[in-house]
Amino acid sequence: MDRKIFGMVVLLLLATGWANFEPAAAPAPTEVKGIPAIVQSFAPTQIRPGDVWKVYLKASNPEGKMKYIFATISQPGVGTYPVSIIRIKEENAKELSGYIYLNTAPARSPEFFNRSLTLTINIQREGGPFSPPAVFPLFFQANPTPEAPPEGVFKEQNLGPIMVILRTGKRS
Repeated sequence: MDRKIFGMVVLLLLATGWANFEPAAAPAPTEVKGIPAIVQSFAPTQIRPGDVWKVYLKASNPEGKMKYIFATISQPGVGTYPVSIIRIKEENAKELSGYIYLNTAPARSPEFFNRSLTLTINIQREGGPFSPPAVFPLFFQANPTPEAPPEGVFKEQNLGPIMVILRTGKRS
């Protein structure tokens, strides 16, 4: 008797749609509009320890809502530094061209020769998504090969500093 009742309940649930045993279809991905884009970039791959490293960026957001530049530095033997956030001025919220910079003055010590680091840049739109990352390697050399940005591509506009103080891999 109990089997009959159980069977009828299952049939009733199936008939009314309460027991849908088919996997739900995945929702269609929604396209996020207005994601900032780094359209061009340049940074020297070698500098002397203690020099200022300029990283040139050209970015755009059709809606004019670029808000912040996020800079993250990873250094072998040290790890990843806390993120440095640079606020984008209102006049650059739709299109920006210029450079951010890292002061490597603490890197003057001999321990920095032949060391490297990696900088990752993302641009965040107001209240939301980030641009795909731009990644820049840097090697500290005693006699670096001079590298300059392509002429006429970037403005010589200071967008802000990367607020990180470099350390050696040694613990004090």
